[in-house]
Amino acid sequence: MTIARRRTLATTAVVLAAALGLSACGGSDSGSDSDKSSGDSGKTDTRVVKTANGDVEVPVNPERVVVLDTAELDSAVTLGVKPVGSTRSDVASGFLKYLPEDKVAGIENVGNIMAPNLEKIAALKPDLILGSNIRDKDRYDELSEIAPTVFTETTGAPWKENFLVHADALNKTAEAEKVVTAYAEHTSEVNQALGGPEAAKDLTVSVIRFVEGADTRIYGKENYIGTLLADIGVSRPAIADKAPDGFSLDVSPEKVDQGDADVVFYTSYGDPAKSGEEKAVGGALWKSMEAVKNGRAYRVDDETWIQGIGYTAAEQILDEMQKLITAQG
Repeated sequence: MTIARRRTLATTAVVLAAALGLSACGGSDSGSDSDKSSGDSGKTDTRVVKTANGDVEVPVNPERVVVLDTAELDSAVTLGVKPVGSTRSDVASGFLKYLPEDKVAGIENVGNIMAPNLEKIAALKPDLILGSNIRDKDRYDELSEIAPTVFTETTGAPWKENFLVHADALNKTAEAEKVVTAYAEHTSEVNQALGGPEAAKDLTVSVIRFVEGADTRIYGKENYIGTLLADIGVSRPAIADKAPDGFSLDVSPEKVDQGDADVVFYTSYGDPAKSGEEKAVGGALWKSMEAVKNGRAYRVDDETWIQGIGYTAAEQILDEMQKLITAQG
């Protein structure tokens, strides 16, 4: 077993231990002491889940779940749960296309992310709502009136910890353990495909996102895609450390070359003609970048790489990373 794999699996063990500890505290097992039997009342049995907003009593086996962001949708699909309702990043574009069509078919649209339609949610009669404070803190009390509401604090970088909360709320901890272990093994495989820990560490990888209506983003380390790059063991260019709050450094089109590295992955949120991508990629500044000159700048899918924020997206990203990086590695 390689050093990288031992370290990765050791980290996984710590995460799973924490998850099991959380489950023990929150009564994740449907047969645990925290279950509240309905007796003859006709009410569904419940259990307690620890959340960013305190303990929340949820059904032992939720059947009508509503999710309020892409991360929660990815978690549910990953764990074999089809929500009855979900928000979308863009109502016009539908659900994220990297998700299997049969897994999202029939899910009711309940509005845009950060602007859920509470009437539509209530009409679905959910027995569990999953979301986060960073998206819907101001609506938490109203949502809690509709159904038990389990929120994490934020999204993005802590996606693995958030996944465990989602799994606990859905009573899918056992399934989650398998997902986390498979991911750890996959990152180790990618690391080995790159030549092992030392070779991977010698490779700098940058992520650039062109955004319609905003400046271009050079991603730092404290975000979803940054954690995947860390998990496969590659390094980041110095500019990544200058990102405010570790998330991203926003630059004008005239400074896009600051995102240069051995390998550059780039994408667009919105129309490439309006996001600045087409102009930048066709310009002299872009063509002067080492990654571009060496044929190692790769356009990737924004929905999967940036918006997905979950294990189903991660597995696809890892496959693509390995294929692209090793193509000319």
